[in-house]
Amino acid sequence: MPTKKRRISLKDLAAELGVSMATVSRALRNSHEVSDEMKQRVQQLAKDLNYRPNPFAQSLRMEMPRQIGVVVPNLVTHYYASVLDGIEEYALEMGYAVISANSHENHEREEAVIDNFINMHVSGIIACLAQDTVDYSHFKEIYDMGIPLVFFARTCLHELFSSVVANGAEAAQQATQHLIDTGSRRIAFIGGPNHLDMVIRRKHGYLEALRENKIPIDRELVACGKIDFEAACQTTNRLLDMPNPPDAILAFNDIFTYAAFDTIKSRGLRIPEDVAIIGFTDGPTAAFVTPKMSTIEDQANKQGRMACELLVRNINGDRKIYHEVIPMILKIQESSKKR
Repeated sequence: MPTKKRRISLKDLAAELGVSMATVSRALRNSHEVSDEMKQRVQQLAKDLNYRPNPFAQSLRMEMPRQIGVVVPNLVTHYYASVLDGIEEYALEMGYAVISANSHENHEREEAVIDNFINMHVSGIIACLAQDTVDYSHFKEIYDMGIPLVFFARTCLHELFSSVVANGAEAAQQATQHLIDTGSRRIAFIGGPNHLDMVIRRKHGYLEALRENKIPIDRELVACGKIDFEAACQTTNRLLDMPNPPDAILAFNDIFTYAAFDTIKSRGLRIPEDVAIIGFTDGPTAAFVTPKMSTIEDQANKQGRMACELLVRNINGDRKIYHEVIPMILKIQESSKKR
């Protein structure tokens, strides 16, 4: 059976010619912003490769869609679902529909989603980086094309785009201080990849609390790696197998929090008597595990609403770059209070 041929996209044409997607788009529209020579090159290549604009995208364009594209790393987690809920609430109030997509923490999928949003001519995009994204050129293309974009949680290109984040450094410092105040001294931090600004902020707050309390920093207790439940379980086991294991854990997000929680209990250790734990998580499940989980809660819905508000401002012509910080809420329950 013959393989179905993939549709040629604007991105394919841009890659073949070594120019930006913005240039290709303008050349195909006969824009005065592109030289006649470039128009000829682009249009000839489009003909040679049998490029056809997406008819659905064309119809959307003619009808001037009021749609916002949202890309998140993992839509099944409570945090991202809550952010999306906030985005949808504000978008509906402003007369926009929302199209959401999941990058599955994968850079290539993230690029594909962005490409699809461009082809659909969305009014603007809200994005949270996949954990393996270190090349931001696809977002630079968005900027060059003049498409409004706002980041939330995990961000980049701060000089080009507005963003909404939590006060992760301050919240992590407060949580670590709580663990110290309740008797813990060998406090581990388990988190995601070190290049993510979200990880950098939370790790910084943890380290600052140790420094302020003159507790020596043991680099073996700072474990950063892939955002994955099984990997987080392995990390927790490695920490607990140390000759001098941690007596408390600060976990970067809900995946790490519950992986650590399950691993500690599976080894027959008591929480918090043997290992206290507090985690960044926005889910309601914290109150339904035993012992009840101490958490640092994102105001995720509020983050989503703010991200959408900034995007709509941009769509409406506001070119100012905003960097908004939404405070987190420290909720102390049973898992971190040593007797």
